[in-house]
Amino acid sequence: MKKLAMIGLGKMGGNMAERLRRHDVEVVGYDAFAVDKSDVPTLEAAVGALGEPGTRIAWAMVPAGAPTDQVVADLGAMLGPGDIVIDGGNSHYEESIRRAGELAAHGIGFIDCGTSGGVWGLENGYCLMVGGRAADVAAAQPIFDALAPDGGFAHVGPVGSGHYTKMVHNGIEYGMMQAFAEGVEILSTSELGIDVVGSLSSWRQGSVVRSWLLDLLVDGLARNPDLEGIAPVAKDSGEGRWTVEEAVRLGVPAPAIASSLWTRFHSQRESVAMKVVALLRDQFGGHGVVRHEEPARAAQSEPTTPQHPGTDPDLEPAPPGTVVGEEQ
Repeated sequence: MKKLAMIGLGKMGGNMAERLRRHDVEVVGYDAFAVDKSDVPTLEAAVGALGEPGTRIAWAMVPAGAPTDQVVADLGAMLGPGDIVIDGGNSHYEESIRRAGELAAHGIGFIDCGTSGGVWGLENGYCLMVGGRAADVAAAQPIFDALAPDGGFAHVGPVGSGHYTKMVHNGIEYGMMQAFAEGVEILSTSELGIDVVGSLSSWRQGSVVRSWLLDLLVDGLARNPDLEGIAPVAKDSGEGRWTVEEAVRLGVPAPAIASSLWTRFHSQRESVAMKVVALLRDQFGGHGVVRHEEPARAAQSEPTTPQHPGTDPDLEPAPPGTVVGEEQ
């Protein structure tokens, strides 16, 4: 039986540990911020439970950045030659390459694993995009086989390529969600009284835009068709902007992904730029402006027309894309 230490037992890590156990992988779980969910009291105890040095595997499922740095550094001090660290979080690919180099100096292998599946992964399995040395990936293959559904695993290249692929995956996800959000707003704003949920539901069968995101959107709108209680704010997890930065570095046009990122930025702030646009329109054309204290009343001197979602978070209805969920 394969054995693994799962470090981080949040929404993703906890469910992944459970799926592994269901597939006969022995998991030693540890979370410094959820000791009640942990199988052992310390990280040292988790590593100590793994058995023979040179065969030990630890999976870090913690937030990107400093938390991952700390966990990888701590594991590097406890593991030895032949052991392997897997980072399954949303780390930047350049950080993964750096961490792999630091661990390699001690003979420890490193695998960066882009992981997608969210809270549904426990039952449906996780899409795994893996970067690392072939020998390390082969040693961890039983773990990947337990987590992924059929066809859901790919060894995409050397260290760094797993998180690079996941970065682009999430950038594409941004664009897809924004396209669905804008389409729903057009449908719901039309004077024709279109059955929005019915229209979207029909797309799930045979349409070229059928997808799991569409399934989630239909299910969410069926429960909350008026998007009540949903603020018009869509945060970005970081990977969308990394994708745009990489596109700029490579000189690759990525207008759809970039536009979806800009729209999220607009939704996160009280946009000075859009206030300036409104001010100028009032100055040169007398179009009027909508005041903070009257968010529901449109400018009186101009016909009401659909706006691009998220151009002004004080005025716009909640973007339909917010019901889809955050990137995983």
